[in-house]
Amino acid sequence: MSRQIIQTDKAPAAIGPYSQAVRAGDTVYLSGQIPLDPSTGLLVEGDISAQARRSFENLKAVCEAAGGSLGDIVRLGLYLTDLDNFAAVNAVMSEFFSAPYPARSTVEVSGLPRGARFEVDAVMVLD
Repeated sequence: MSRQIIQTDKAPAAIGPYSQAVRAGDTVYLSGQIPLDPSTGLLVEGDISAQARRSFENLKAVCEAAGGSLGDIVRLGLYLTDLDNFAAVNAVMSEFFSAPYPARSTVEVSGLPRGARFEVDAVMVLD
């Protein structure tokens, strides 16, 4: 099976040896998005809601570059440095997703790249 590398300037460039996303067949594996401003490469300022919002915007841009949308996502992985922010992240997620929701896991982690407090990755299936 061939792989297609997905890249867009509307999301932050990879900060390591990985691709923003890889399409294999009808499945697109989206790398983690932290709240970096794609135009500056800097972490956005603000609370967890601002960080989550920017991360979902970045994820949306990569989905669109792959020919899909957030509605095509079948699985999300959410990573928070503090699970006390769970409700705030859920509120932001509801701005980007509607039922039927993708499958999801939420994990508290000890740290994320660039000092981010939130990261999201996903799997998308295209028809």
